[in-house]
Amino acid sequence: MVDDDEPSEEVDPSAEIAMIEARLEHLAEVSERCRKIILFSKAAIAGGAALLLVMLFGVFGSDQVVAIGSIAAVLGGIVSLGSNFSTLQQTTEAIGKAEALRRELIGRIELRLVGGSTLH
Repeated sequence: MVDDDEPSEEVDPSAEIAMIEARLEHLAEVSERCRKIILFSKAAIAGGAALLLVMLFGVFGSDQVVAIGSIAAVLGGIVSLGSNFSTLQQTTEAIGKAEALRRELIGRIELRLVGGSTLH
């Protein structure tokens, strides 16, 4: 008789692999979102800095609201860039670990030929 309270030692590797695949898909989406935000952050930094320089040289005159807005764009871009860059690094590390675990689990599976033989 098997005790239902004890964890099973034999876990279905295909179920674990499916869970890892779902996690990898989620991490890939997070990674792509971070890349897009990083690109937008770089654009905000460049745009804010360019607008501030243009204002400093007096091309468009000097408007304090635009100057403050351009400084805010630069600072916000820097903060967003740093935050998403570190998130992207953590996500990339998590993807690597999940892929390694998936490879390990796939390596444990005994493959069977259609004829019924087993490959190791």
